[in-house]
Amino acid sequence: MKGIAGQYWELTKPRVVSLIVFTAVVGMFLAVPGLPPLRESVFGLLGIWLAAASAAAINHLIDQRIDKVMARTANRPLATGTLKPAQVLAFAVFLGAASMTILIALVNPLTAALTFASLIGYAIVYTGFLKRATPQNIVIGGIAGAAPPLLGWAAVTNMQGPWDWAYAWLLVLIVFTWTPPHFWALAIFRRADYARALVPMLPVTHGVKYTRWQILLYTVLLFVVTMLPAIVGMSGWFYLGGAIVLGAMFLWYAWKLMDPPDEFFAMRVFNYSVVYLMALFAFLLLDHWLMPWLAPAAGLEFVPA
Repeated sequence: MKGIAGQYWELTKPRVVSLIVFTAVVGMFLAVPGLPPLRESVFGLLGIWLAAASAAAINHLIDQRIDKVMARTANRPLATGTLKPAQVLAFAVFLGAASMTILIALVNPLTAALTFASLIGYAIVYTGFLKRATPQNIVIGGIAGAAPPLLGWAAVTNMQGPWDWAYAWLLVLIVFTWTPPHFWALAIFRRADYARALVPMLPVTHGVKYTRWQILLYTVLLFVVTMLPAIVGMSGWFYLGGAIVLGAMFLWYAWKLMDPPDEFFAMRVFNYSVVYLMALFAFLLLDHWLMPWLAPAAGLEFVPA
């Protein structure tokens, strides 16, 4: 049985938020030629984490009815009655207020505004409306969840460079395109849960076969989108090689999902998609920051894009 601190910690969805923070970190490092400024990096990440945790807590609050009838979420603090709605609301407001205070005072107002828009987009627009309104909920609402690389970039640059907006939005586009095949694979496996909770996820409204085709199509689109950083000169050959290998593997998973060997294969696709995004952004980071130092040591000539 988790203690009270563990229950509040669960409200922040630490595994999901850790991936969000990681993409924000990569955005920070890609935004500058060397190390990003220490104060903006530390307090920017803290503010982004607090905002993501606040949005996660609001998600728990709004979804408490759904969580009670879904096997995957039945043990969440509100679903079990361990925490009360008023406690969760106060916790979410505190995290959100702390996030905005830190970002405005110690980072920059632009990052605070973008982070607040992302918080509202996920917690209110997606969770409160889109999730129950349309099977395209994860596509339309995905822009909010894809914002962290932009937030990290804005934290260390205040978007003053000539290519800041274009490059940062390219990272957002990658995460945005990744979100549907990632989440729909989980939705296929958990479709009975979503049907019981009356949530119109794509496998529930359009069937599993149609959803599999959508996953394959979005994975093809994702493969193309991940080539763009190399095409526009944002990254070099090291990233390109990694993106091709990772993307080819994702395509194999998506193709195999069309006729899966067992029911659990959709979860294997979901699990790979998490590893895929982390590895892809790691390749971006290595290509941008480490390769200029590693290549000479290995006797290679590094030509930045």
